[in-house]
Amino acid sequence: MLNSRVLILFLIVVLAAATRFLPHPPNFTPIAAIALFGGAYFSDKRIAFVLPLAVMILSDLFLGLHGTLLFVYFSLILTIFMGFGMRGKVSFIPVLGGAIGSSILFFIITNFGVWISGAYYPKTLDGFILCYTAAIPFFHHTLAGTLLYSAALFGGFEFMQLKYPKLRYNKIQV
Repeated sequence: MLNSRVLILFLIVVLAAATRFLPHPPNFTPIAAIALFGGAYFSDKRIAFVLPLAVMILSDLFLGLHGTLLFVYFSLILTIFMGFGMRGKVSFIPVLGGAIGSSILFFIITNFGVWISGAYYPKTLDGFILCYTAAIPFFHHTLAGTLLYSAALFGGFEFMQLKYPKLRYNKIQV
């Protein structure tokens, strides 16, 4: 049976994923923040992986599929692992570092996917450099979105735990 902590965490992740359907600048999404948050707070590692990836897959089915989704999901899996490193150590600096690190990771992996799998850039060093150079204007949206959503998710849940102590992690809970 789901306890109140897991239910609230689930709802937070689903609500954050729903914001992908709102109008937003390119790459200003909760994707990395959801993965980082899930890794940091879900004590069951299966849920930490399955829930963020499931909400991403479901929302991608509605928003549209593209050739670099595997690279996006791979970056999310690595970000979930980053969240595991934050377990029990959630505070401003780790969340800030995780948000910045996951944004950089997303940038590197997904743009490599664009270069390697698309027809936009030649498979040369010049094409590789051109691909990453063309992506730079989108990075600030990725970083800003991840910082904002990380602050909202982590800050919101930390506040909720202060207000409702029942939401705090208990080793007896799942």
